[in-house]
Amino acid sequence: MVALLALLWLAALPALAAERTVLVMGDSLSAAYGLAPEQGWVALLADRLRRESPGWKVANASISGETTAGGASRIAGELKRHQPDVVVSELGANDGLRGLDLAQTRANLERMVTAAKAAGAQVLLLGMRIPPNYGPDYTQGFERNYAALAEEHEVALLPFLLEPIAMDRDAFQADNLHPVADAQPKLRDHVWPALAPLLD
Repeated sequence: MVALLALLWLAALPALAAERTVLVMGDSLSAAYGLAPEQGWVALLADRLRRESPGWKVANASISGETTAGGASRIAGELKRHQPDVVVSELGANDGLRGLDLAQTRANLERMVTAAKAAGAQVLLLGMRIPPNYGPDYTQGFERNYAALAEEHEVALLPFLLEPIAMDRDAFQADNLHPVADAQPKLRDHVWPALAPLLD
């Protein structure tokens, strides 16, 4: 009887492994704005995970228009719902475009990082850069928020999500903010080297 129970437990191990989850908390850049959901970089990342890291799946909790305040208010519920092993935070662009207070943006991001770590998840921060509309102090301070948080809380950082396409106008939709479908694989491949070490 004991041997049978042991065999049943071992047989259940692959199912347990399949529950390992990467939770993406983002805005329109991760919600495939203007595209079919399966064209976005997060969906493409899920496909790559299935091929290269069996046993992992992606839960995309991104919402177009989301700010760091929205992410901070939702993080506890999303952690409870998905119980992720890794949390990818792609938020802040809408804060920067609206000129929101840098200290508050940092506090919101920090709330998400600490909540994820407290839940036992590793964290990958996807940084963002913004146009210099609000002056160099704001622009530079906005970018520094991500590096400072990553260093302080010892979490992984990708400094600029859009780096592979930022200078290519053809990589963006008519609004010049959201990447086209053809650019999404480049974003996935840009994120992958920062994410892959967290999957071990």
